[in-house]
Amino acid sequence: MANPTDPARADARRADPPQTRPAKGFSAAGRLIDLAEAVRVDPELPRAELAALLARHGEHPRDLTEEAFDEAAATELRSAARRMARVLAETDADRAAEAIDALFAEHATRPRLTRHDGHPWHLHVDRGDAAGWDGWFLASGALALAHLLTEHGRVAWGACPAEGCGRLFLGTGPGSARRYCSTTCATRARVAAHRRRKRDEAGH
Repeated sequence: MANPTDPARADARRADPPQTRPAKGFSAAGRLIDLAEAVRVDPELPRAELAALLARHGEHPRDLTEEAFDEAAATELRSAARRMARVLAETDADRAAEAIDALFAEHATRPRLTRHDGHPWHLHVDRGDAAGWDGWFLASGALALAHLLTEHGRVAWGACPAEGCGRLFLGTGPGSARRYCSTTCATRARVAAHRRRKRDEAGH
């Protein structure tokens, strides 16, 4: 969530030793899924666990202290994650596009290229430090999903429909769109459907 226009933060970034920089291959979509899924599983995920998850996805420790990322910010982020989970559960591309556009309208601003905390150049569309953690997450999440939708021409994410699951996942691999989070859930769903058909046939 770093503000690339803040000179003090820029100086601090130049002073960062290489070992504190996040690994290459940062994925905004992966961060989006992980955070939304964590809050889906535990709607009251503690602030410290949210901070740890953000740190694993490259957010700088200075932005995750109890002062910079307090309980109010954690509450905002949980709420944003729940809203994003509803978008991630959308299976229709047109409705997904409408939901993403609504997030852009509410939380995004003029795109800007930025490079910070060891990440390569990438786009930001959030409203900077004024956005809050919820606005930052919803704007960056909308951008990540927009990239996926335009790249794949379809909804490349989902919420697993297998009974008792609901796990959020990315479906960016080759081939047709994924419906389930794993082969285990897909197999379980097929077996359950087969058993239902057998019962229905026996009932007739």
